[in-house]
Amino acid sequence: MRSQAPDNPPSARMALTGDGLERRTLRTELLLVLALSLGASAVSSVIHFVGALTEPGGLADQAAQLNSSRAPGRPWLDLAWQLFNIVTALVPVALVAHLLGREGAGGLRVMGFDRRRPGFDLGWGAAVAAGIGGCGIAFYLLAQASGFNLTVEPESLPGVWWKYPVLILSAVQNSVLEEVIVVGYVLRRLGQLGWSVPAAVCASAVLRGSYHLYQGVGGFFGNLAMGLVFGLLYRRWGRVGPLVAAHALIDIVAFIGYAVLAGRVDWLPTP
Repeated sequence: MRSQAPDNPPSARMALTGDGLERRTLRTELLLVLALSLGASAVSSVIHFVGALTEPGGLADQAAQLNSSRAPGRPWLDLAWQLFNIVTALVPVALVAHLLGREGAGGLRVMGFDRRRPGFDLGWGAAVAAGIGGCGIAFYLLAQASGFNLTVEPESLPGVWWKYPVLILSAVQNSVLEEVIVVGYVLRRLGQLGWSVPAAVCASAVLRGSYHLYQGVGGFFGNLAMGLVFGLLYRRWGRVGPLVAAHALIDIVAFIGYAVLAGRVDWLPTP
């Protein structure tokens, strides 16, 4: 803990280094960051899932839409909305960078989200994406066919010139938001609060599964497994860079692949 200036009373002290932050401050900060980002998404996802269970026909007869049009029939206004949503979704990441900077930890650099090792990040990210992405597609198809998942529609954007760039930006936004907050930030804060490594990794994975519950039971367990793997890899590497790269590649393949293949192949479920 940093030394305190004589004229700074204990009641007014604001510790700025990681281990010196008061537990109550850490807990409050963690809850507020999650409430502004993926924690709120988890609650929304649970409500969505409960609502889906009450609908006739079962989960497999319903659809979960991603990357849908915000202003049908008005392409330029739609583009403005898409870019607005992508940018504002990253505000919690900027908040985390600010909080870590005030802590004296060096911002997002402390969790390995920087440009120091681009080859390592991209190389291992591609390897992880190949392994998890293939298993994820197989698991989704099995869960959907078994009635445990909604039919996921990764995109329903109009056929305009900006469609594919926006899908790529959306994939990158998802990866940065989720890996920086759910892996790097949550694991750091839980560790500072005294959680054991297994407990923190499991909590992070459950959170990841929870905000994917809108996809159904399969979406929850598939992302829970992904969260466990990502948490352990982060503990091994000390970097979220490869995880961001892997997640971005997985989502880019899913979004672009669906846009190209939907309605053209029999094995891909469509609403």
